[in-house]
Amino acid sequence: MNFVFISPGFPKTYYHFCESLQKQGVNVLAIGDVPYDELSEEVKHSVKEYYYVETLEDYDALVRAMGYFIFQYGRIDWLESNNEYWLESDARLRTDFNITTGLQNDIIEDVKHKSRMKEYYAKAHIPTARYILVSTIDAAKAFIDEVAYPVIAKPDSGMGAQDTHKINNEEELVDFFEHKADVQYIMEEFVEGVIESFDGIASQNHDIIFETSHVFPDPLLDVVSAHKSFVYYSQRVIPEDLKHYGEEAVKVFPVNGRCFHMEFFRLTKDKPGLANKGDVVGLEVNMRMPGGYTPDMMNWANDINVYDIYADMVTSGESLYNRNRRPYHCVYAGRRDEIVYHHTDEEIKKRYHHDLMMVERMPDILSDDMGNDMYTARFETMDEVNAFIEFVLG
Repeated sequence: MNFVFISPGFPKTYYHFCESLQKQGVNVLAIGDVPYDELSEEVKHSVKEYYYVETLEDYDALVRAMGYFIFQYGRIDWLESNNEYWLESDARLRTDFNITTGLQNDIIEDVKHKSRMKEYYAKAHIPTARYILVSTIDAAKAFIDEVAYPVIAKPDSGMGAQDTHKINNEEELVDFFEHKADVQYIMEEFVEGVIESFDGIASQNHDIIFETSHVFPDPLLDVVSAHKSFVYYSQRVIPEDLKHYGEEAVKVFPVNGRCFHMEFFRLTKDKPGLANKGDVVGLEVNMRMPGGYTPDMMNWANDINVYDIYADMVTSGESLYNRNRRPYHCVYAGRRDEIVYHHTDEEIKKRYHHDLMMVERMPDILSDDMGNDMYTARFETMDEVNAFIEFVLG
């Protein structure tokens, strides 16, 4: 089996995907924009061959790399980056080289547009925030008359909280229309809630091979716009309603043969016409692993190797491990350079030296969302998680 992995060195732990595939006899070939001599030794040892391109944005260079690999090793069976930023180029390469084990061009348009995701949610009978595609200000006002202020406007095709606007009144609505970019926006009713994710790996038959869940107490929009500290943590027990909706979404969304990251709102306030406080509604589905070092958090929380589980899925379509054993909560706390915190780095490391799993300076490209300095630890109880959050971010 020939597997082409795009950008194995970013995030820095993603070489583990290649390493686990290689352990199972897969011929792992990689394309990246880091010169070979600058790669970590771990990345170098995890792949059969590495093809350097100056930028992964250059599609012609990716095509040449693929042509070289095919000439040297024969047909390519899989191609993946597990990175949201490269979803479109991944799909284009699969289409152009007839790689049928992942998303191709005919599907990628559905999963990169938030409005088209709503159709999948409807098939799965999962409620979602009401919306319109932004056209005129009069149409927006009519929509707001139905759902009330505030509303959220964001590019229909886009990642994370980029270019997202919370519109609280007519003055802000007018300002949005005067300054918005020349792209298609989606406008949704504002939902007050906490984000709970349903994350995992699905087989080619849409069978869930691995699942877990994370809680994000503060919406990413607030974290980025207000430059707040960032925190999230895994749940030891997946709530039944979240698990049910997650399982139904896996059946209908094109997450077969890949990692998935599904986000849901658990309402903290009644939303007439949509749902009641405590209910779960769908937010969006991402066709990749959660960002940053979340795969490693999954490992620490569950005492597993999620990279091996992914390799099991690729090579055999299943994986044997105890899916109901989650011995820990794993928590991520991201601090920002501009915030003065009560406790120093040394104090955190001294107090939690038995619990810390990773302490890292985050890459600049991830710091807007995830903070500049991160501390990841694991605990058996939520009381310990909350105490850790207070100590690190207080």
